[in-house]
Amino acid sequence: MTMDQAIHERESQMEVAAAPSPPPILAVNNIEVIYDHVILVLKGVSLEVPKGGIVALLGANGAGKTTTLKAISNLLSAERGEVTKGSILFEGHEVQASSPDDLVRRGCIQVMEGRHCFEHLTIEENLLTGAYTRRDGAAAIRRDLEMVYGYFPRLKERRSALAGYTSGGEQQMCAIGRALMSRPKMMLLDEPSMGLAPQLVAEIFEIVARLNEEQGVSVLLAEQNTNAALKLARYGYILENGRIVLDGTAEELRENEDVREFYLGISSGDRRSFRDVKHYKRRKRWLA
Repeated sequence: MTMDQAIHERESQMEVAAAPSPPPILAVNNIEVIYDHVILVLKGVSLEVPKGGIVALLGANGAGKTTTLKAISNLLSAERGEVTKGSILFEGHEVQASSPDDLVRRGCIQVMEGRHCFEHLTIEENLLTGAYTRRDGAAAIRRDLEMVYGYFPRLKERRSALAGYTSGGEQQMCAIGRALMSRPKMMLLDEPSMGLAPQLVAEIFEIVARLNEEQGVSVLLAEQNTNAALKLARYGYILENGRIVLDGTAEELRENEDVREFYLGISSGDRRSFRDVKHYKRRKRWLA
């Protein structure tokens, strides 16, 4: 290689390195959430989800994961909550003042914790309710229904069964399938593993990974099951008491000593007790 060729190659590499990264599909910027005008639940939460990415929002019960998702999907007002500071951008547009159905039309939909199927409707009727915002005709909706059945063959077998008489795993599949019927660009999944056997959790997470890869659906996954979430996600944030206390790639979080002990249940063997370490190390390093 000549000197000119080497210089040209180096300049090309620098141009690639300097190229701006594409904007995230979702950007939550320093939001605060208050319930009943007095209870501060989220305290300066910021996170990003890249387009086509899977990001995990981790933390114990009560850490603020569900509140964060409801702030994004504009469902707080039903519980007397509101975003009082910060901004939420979906595809570059501020959406915290949008209605929930407008956000669904834009392509962002939440799958609620606890599945929340319409128990008196059949599986297929539940799925079709997910297309209520669409205006592209019955043929397109029918094609997407068959697409959902392709990802969830068990739902096709149970399409005529009342949702209230199906298993927890089938109801979770139905809830995700119903969200898919809206043709989302992004899904907010709230505790999809809750109450399910490990085998079902693995099956559902595998389907979510396929949806991300094959349909390009971005995912923000709120989970207590840290081990399963970090196998699926590429990046993660950890919430404690309404604050983001740690973030990093899935690999970095899996290797983090505190995450391994407090969230994955893996101890190095030389710790005294959970309480001792939590009150000293985590408070000193994360909440200082």
